[in-house]
Amino acid sequence: MPQDKNSHIIQTITAYGKSLLGFIRKRVKNDADAEDILQDVWYQFSNVINAGPIEQTSAWLYRVAKNKILDKHKKHTETLLDDMLQGDEDDDAPDFKDILLTEATTPETEYLRNLFWEQLFIALDELPDEQKQVFVWHELEDIPFEEIAQRTGMNVNTLVSRKRYAVLHLRERLKQLYKEITEY
Repeated sequence: MPQDKNSHIIQTITAYGKSLLGFIRKRVKNDADAEDILQDVWYQFSNVINAGPIEQTSAWLYRVAKNKILDKHKKHTETLLDDMLQGDEDDDAPDFKDILLTEATTPETEYLRNLFWEQLFIALDELPDEQKQVFVWHELEDIPFEEIAQRTGMNVNTLVSRKRYAVLHLRERLKQLYKEITEY
């Protein structure tokens, strides 16, 4: 049975690969993004095909590709926690992200990391459960919105909106910590 599924996957890639890539390329800025999205589509296809057959393969593939393209656009336009982690353009100011993500383990970096995570989790606890859960799943556990939507039965746009409110709250709550760390 697994051999049949593998041959079905290969046949599907052969039949739809070029046209699907062309469809994606028309809707994204560069070829690298298009190839990444196509790879995501094939990955999701291989996972779904293992769970059961797809009735209209072509429609399913193009729908998943369209969703992946929309997610890519949303990811570029939504307000992310990464924006807050950017340091000032001033070369004398340390980069907040470098301090938190450095591999060096000095007492100072350990203290700053612990302080950041402590304050982040305190701020997360202030959020409504729905916003907190979406933020944790998407940012900390790196779960795509589509998978969260499947788990919860919620619309992807609702999840994106909840995460946006969470990010806005976290940005406001962590602003003072950011200033203190980058101005030492």
